[in-house]
Amino acid sequence: MRTFSSSAVLSIVVGICSILILIFRQEITAFTADFSSHLFNTSSPSGPEISTNPRENTTMSAPRAIRQAFLALQQSEGAGALVRRSIGTSNLRNFSPFLMLDHFSVSPGAGFPDHPHRGQETITYLLRGAIAHEDFAGNRGLLLPGDLQFMTAGRGIVHAEMPIHDSDPARGGDPEVVEGLQLWVDLPKQLKLCEPRYRDLRANEIPEATADEGRVRVKVISGQSQGVESVKDLAYTPVWLLDVEVKPGGRIEQPVPKGWNAFVYILEGEVVFGKEGAGEGERMVKEFHNVVFGSEGDVVYARVDEKAEKGARFVLVAGTPLDQKVVQYGPFVLTSQEEVYQAFMDYQSHSNGFERAKGWESEIGKQMAH
Repeated sequence: MRTFSSSAVLSIVVGICSILILIFRQEITAFTADFSSHLFNTSSPSGPEISTNPRENTTMSAPRAIRQAFLALQQSEGAGALVRRSIGTSNLRNFSPFLMLDHFSVSPGAGFPDHPHRGQETITYLLRGAIAHEDFAGNRGLLLPGDLQFMTAGRGIVHAEMPIHDSDPARGGDPEVVEGLQLWVDLPKQLKLCEPRYRDLRANEIPEATADEGRVRVKVISGQSQGVESVKDLAYTPVWLLDVEVKPGGRIEQPVPKGWNAFVYILEGEVVFGKEGAGEGERMVKEFHNVVFGSEGDVVYARVDEKAEKGARFVLVAGTPLDQKVVQYGPFVLTSQEEVYQAFMDYQSHSNGFERAKGWESEIGKQMAH
């Protein structure tokens, strides 16, 4: 039998491989490109393009499902004021960090005269008219339509909030009614006895975002929306607050931080929540309803039917839950019954934060009394 040297054998193998490469060049090229695409997660230039239209794109984000939706019934509060309270009722007692949400309407002769607070923050958002504020530390202020006040009660505050009924629109008043929202937010236990403070946010300071080719407008009061960020450090407890207006046919996909509690309160119109085309996952909700979302997911989908007679307006609110007990009695929000009892004692004895309450009466409260 004839034998070959190793170098001769190697030359023969190389020659055969070269011939095979020439014959199957196209098949090898296609396989290599496909293998490289899977290995390095690259896409072929000839592959389908991803649409930049938000109506066409699909995302990996998980929708927030509705946990419950209920009508905020109207009730009396303060001195003759009417409120639609949703959070802070038997329907939703505490939704940490949120303690109460009132949609208030105040007619002439009514208001919120002198009253105390301890242990929470309040966010007042004025929608219509004007409202004056005064406290026992000498702080005074005026909110006009679109303005907000972030108040930290901390260890103690006594104040009054009274509407201004004025027939001259130039002075910001309204001769008939003053309308707005007030949200109570719990303070972390370690900040319950901090010093009181205020942060006013004027309407012209609030950045705005648009979506869906202008069919959606968002006032970014606190948080983020459509790449727009709000003014920082408005409250101690992290909270997002967005005022959203949607025209008929408009829709929005609004991310919310994972793990945060979130809800929507509808001010006007009817809104469909849920990812479009999800069947049973969609739900239409009417005005004056509070829509509470489950904790799973990271996007709230909302739209207004294109055949709707009018658009809709709602506020979307989200906040980080606090891992602490809530013990509340009226305007005092602490973490134990002993702390609430102490708050009553401090208020009545004008001590531990309530020293300036002794003999104090607000000027705006006196005007209503007369």
